[in-house]
Amino acid sequence: MRKIVLAAAVATSALGLAACGETADAVADTGEAMAADAESIAEDATAAAGDAADAAGDAVDATGEAAGDAVDAAGDAVDAAGDAVDATADAAGDAAQSVADTAEAAAAQAESLVDGE
Repeated sequence: MRKIVLAAAVATSALGLAACGETADAVADTGEAMAADAESIAEDATAAAGDAADAAGDAVDATGEAAGDAVDAAGDAVDAAGDAVDATADAAGDAAQSVADTAEAAAAQAESLVDGE
């Protein structure tokens, strides 16, 4: 009887160890699958980060070009404003000279009228 109980205990222990071995294999398989999934996710994230960096670089380039164009346009506007100021100053100078000439002529005419009385 003791031998039967002992044999049963040994058989139970052997089955428990076998089950533990299968569980360890399943855990190892699950770990490997999880590692493969993590690697795939990391590769996808790296690719997405690269795409985002490329898009950001393109945006920076476009912004730089737009800023350069804006600076050029502002410079052109300043030049045009300077030209307009110069033209206005010239026209004002010409008008002032015309008024002065007209005033001198009127004064001369008035003086000749006064002298001719």
